[in-house]
Amino acid sequence: MFNPTQEEVRRFFCDVYAKSRQGLPLEALEIIASHWIDEHPEYHADLMDADAAVARLYDGGDGRENPFLHLSMHLSISEQCSIDQPRGIRQAVELLAARRDSLLEAHHEAMECLGQMMWESQRAGRPPDGEAYVACVQRRATRD
Repeated sequence: MFNPTQEEVRRFFCDVYAKSRQGLPLEALEIIASHWIDEHPEYHADLMDADAAVARLYDGGDGRENPFLHLSMHLSISEQCSIDQPRGIRQAVELLAARRDSLLEAHHEAMECLGQMMWESQRAGRPPDGEAYVACVQRRATRD
């Protein structure tokens, strides 16, 4: 299992942004990352300088979320949907996207469920509960 460091994650997204702006070829994962970067122009300034991004503390103290965590969650959800793991996540996200008429908004709502699952897992010292995560996304897909 791939477990990149914080610096590697930040450099990955900065590199993808630079390659995309230069029109350079992208690998499969980079194409997905580039799509989510394009959906978030508010992060472009953070992505322009990899060294500054690596050095910066994104703790929410300035009222801004961590763009690298946010983009990483988009990538995670995209990958989960591509292999339907946990089982049912693809359909749940697709239903939510149809309900919201936006894959971006569906991802943002799924992120809340993903974050809750991870927080509960870490708090309880047990493995993440994929079924609860999928159920959370499904509930969001069935409410207004």
